[in-house]
Amino acid sequence: MSSQPDWAARLVKLLSQPDYRPLNLDAIARRLRVGGQLRESLSAALRELELQGRVARIRKDCWVLPTEADLVTGVITFNAKGFAFLIREDKGDDLYIAAEDTGTAMHQDTVVARITQGTGKFAGKPQARVIRILKRRHTTLVGTLEKSGRFHYVVPADPRYIQNIYVPAPAPGDAVPAAVGDVVVVKLDEWVSRHTNPEGDIIERLGKKGDPNVDIISIIRKFELPDEFPAAALAEVASFPAADADAPCADLPQRLDLRRELICTIDPDTAKDFDDAIHVRRLNRDQWEVGIHIADVSYYVRPGSELDREAAKRGNSVYLVNQVIPMLPEELSNGLCSLNPDVDRLTVSVIATLTTRGEVVKYQIHRSIIHSRHRLTYQQAFAILQKKNADHDLARMLQAAWSLAATLRKKRFAAGALDLEMPEVKVYCNAHGVPTDIKKVEHDISHQLIEEFMLLANEVVATDLMRARKAAIYRVHENPDPAKLRELRQTLAIHGIKVGDLTQKREVQKALNLIAGRDEAHALKVAVLRSLKRAAYDVRPLGHYGLAKSNYAHFTSPIRRYADLVVHRALEKKQQGRGFASLAELEKIAKHISDTERVAAEAENESVELKKLEFFANQLRSDKPQSFPAIIMNVENFGMFVELPQFLLSGLIHVSSLKDDFYYHDAASQSFIGKKFKRRYRVGQTIKVKVARIDQIKRQVDFTVAK
Repeated sequence: MSSQPDWAARLVKLLSQPDYRPLNLDAIARRLRVGGQLRESLSAALRELELQGRVARIRKDCWVLPTEADLVTGVITFNAKGFAFLIREDKGDDLYIAAEDTGTAMHQDTVVARITQGTGKFAGKPQARVIRILKRRHTTLVGTLEKSGRFHYVVPADPRYIQNIYVPAPAPGDAVPAAVGDVVVVKLDEWVSRHTNPEGDIIERLGKKGDPNVDIISIIRKFELPDEFPAAALAEVASFPAADADAPCADLPQRLDLRRELICTIDPDTAKDFDDAIHVRRLNRDQWEVGIHIADVSYYVRPGSELDREAAKRGNSVYLVNQVIPMLPEELSNGLCSLNPDVDRLTVSVIATLTTRGEVVKYQIHRSIIHSRHRLTYQQAFAILQKKNADHDLARMLQAAWSLAATLRKKRFAAGALDLEMPEVKVYCNAHGVPTDIKKVEHDISHQLIEEFMLLANEVVATDLMRARKAAIYRVHENPDPAKLRELRQTLAIHGIKVGDLTQKREVQKALNLIAGRDEAHALKVAVLRSLKRAAYDVRPLGHYGLAKSNYAHFTSPIRRYADLVVHRALEKKQQGRGFASLAELEKIAKHISDTERVAAEAENESVELKKLEFFANQLRSDKPQSFPAIIMNVENFGMFVELPQFLLSGLIHVSSLKDDFYYHDAASQSFIGKKFKRRYRVGQTIKVKVARIDQIKRQVDFTVAK
């Protein structure tokens, strides 16, 4: 274990004493009798506690508990209109921050704010005012170079960065030649006064706005995603066998040899990194052997290696439209670790004995070696499952697998699991990165089969580590805030969905069942998700609300998630009778990979949204623009918000575009009604729309009603 003092406990204890008065670092060091090199460690601990929101710095650099000075630490998230909210480190309710109270904060900065009493429509409610920036989320921004008069400035691509960034005028001979209209990366200078715009220097030109794939490159730079691997990590990869070779068998005697089993993978048609494979075999009339085989990445990526350091830094793979940024080099992710067909691969296998009723009789976890016989796409697996009388071995195995998976799925929902599966769209692009089609991804029984088996393996592994009292990183989803559930109930009521107390799990299940199949299902499911807490990683097994599981970890995707690699190592340490050296280090990893997961999700979503906007912008330029079915989601006095279910896209129809009559807003019925012809547009109604306008800056689409 670490020899460093437990500064957090000692400092919080000191600052909590009834007779404590605000002290600076020197005075605190004297009180704790700390000197020499430990004083630097103490200073670092205070800064870390400040970032965590557990202590606060006030006048004359003195330290107190935040509650003693009405201070709170958190991450500020801006709205494009200029106001913001503070997401508190102490997990308290978010605080509203008026535009004039944001100081020199930028979107996603970590700040200290003073809690104040709201005014106007926020009267009686606490809000906040930023008093200090603790940490800038970004030191660079992506945007478009523009000019006004004699001044050049960069308009941030993300509208939540409110201020334009002033930059020096481009000149011949610049290290980074750029012209007005170029998409650039700007390095920010220190911004000290809200009364002047932030300034910076252009450090990279990405291309002209509208150039092929400039939008994807912009996302990579905006989210500071790594686009190449360090030479030292690649040198380690070069020492491994060829990517298409059989896996090395140095420790074969210690592995369970499953190469004679009928094993297959089932993945999307475009996938190249195959983390998992399965087999199913009947044992007797009532019992089945289910094998879930996961790539043994930990065999190749050893703790402390260059590959491990880079994988930990990345945290996960990122799947953008038309481009993957892998956690591991492709020689491993698509090659030596990937469970490709017709080659030997090293795995960690969960082998469970299940009854036909879905009960786990026993299980074993083994280091193993497999030889996958089939690489199936979801479409191919679905086609096989549809043929009930297929007579070959693979078909019989898949039919048995689905029968067991369906039973597991039924049991899971009976135990209180929520169906939070969100519909997705896939954007198809040509060789130049131009979107040519957008299609909804259907999650059919082939997806559900793999999902249930992966959930089973994840739960088995988490339970195994829990029973052995071994430190690990768990996947947790805490219970939702009752206030958020009350707001959700009101939202559902507007759409005619009546449910009881949503703090009761069965009522949330009821709500999801009532939402399913409705035209506006996607938007309502988004509302449900926003009312729940976000799943994250933690060293504490806090359970998983959405899955209704008390023990749960991520084990099944170590090629693309560092959390799973840590869990594989925890299993290895358990087998060796050892544990991790530092729980504090595991806690840091859990927080870091929770953050990288959020960044990846935001980057992935943004890449899809930008390509959607590009697709609809092309509609505007088309000689034959299409019309699309849309559902009216909300009606305000200025217009109607609609959603296009085919594309999972929302937009506005402004009331001024309704030319066939004079329409008035009827708030009671959530509708627009024509004064002369009495035509009505109401919430939930399906209409046909055409694209009217695209705002690339605000990332908004306006529509008109198609004739």
